[in-house]
Amino acid sequence: MISERERERYKRQMMLFGDEGQERLKKAHIFIAGAGGLGSPVSIYLAVAGVGTLTVVDKDVVELTNLNRQILHYDRDIGRKKTASAEEKLRAINPDIIVKVIDTTIEESNGAQLVGSADGIVDAMDNYPTRYLLNDIAQEKKIPLFHGAIRGFYGQATTILPKKTACLRCIFPCAPPKEVFPVVGVTPGFIGMIQVNEVLNYLLGTGDLLTNRLLIWDGMTAHAEEIAVIKNPACISCGTGHASKNASAVKAKNVHERKKK
Repeated sequence: MISERERERYKRQMMLFGDEGQERLKKAHIFIAGAGGLGSPVSIYLAVAGVGTLTVVDKDVVELTNLNRQILHYDRDIGRKKTASAEEKLRAINPDIIVKVIDTTIEESNGAQLVGSADGIVDAMDNYPTRYLLNDIAQEKKIPLFHGAIRGFYGQATTILPKKTACLRCIFPCAPPKEVFPVVGVTPGFIGMIQVNEVLNYLLGTGDLLTNRLLIWDGMTAHAEEIAVIKNPACISCGTGHASKNASAVKAKNVHERKKK
């Protein structure tokens, strides 16, 4: 139930979707992978919207070079764990929600357990191997993945619904080269807001989600465009290639076990 305090806090947005909508947000649990450039605006705006439980996972500490874009963290936080900094700010922003932080690296061995029973995953990462892992976990758990990525003044976003839309590997079969990329703070702010908007529309059951569409943002010209994307029937994450990949993995494991004996 919505308390009187919450009713006052969310009064302006409840004019849009009422008690039922706010209760949906309050009951929701969103997993945020990363507390950096994208994770900062994503977690802040999900918190102020009243999404009931936020789990934020990150392993890094705050560095001076983070502060041009990672708005969850302040100059005084340099050297602190990002999870500790994020927890402090988010609880101060909205003490009526549950904030869980986990100081670890998301890996194949722990990823599914970390996501747990979340209703959706926000991809706020800066590398594609972890993004692919989150994509696989979303497919396995049948929950949406809200993807966002940035570089310089440019960004992209899409929403992936398992079994219904193209997945991340359908869209990006190969990861781009690893690099330390340039970034201006407004870009993750913009893309993060799109991700939050997608999360809210999904939880509330409103609007048209950014599914099978990759939004591309060009901050140099203040221009956005969409690219239509389609499922790859042979995708190794969501298509027939998934079974082949699993079979190969089992075969390799069996060979390894026989060699050990």
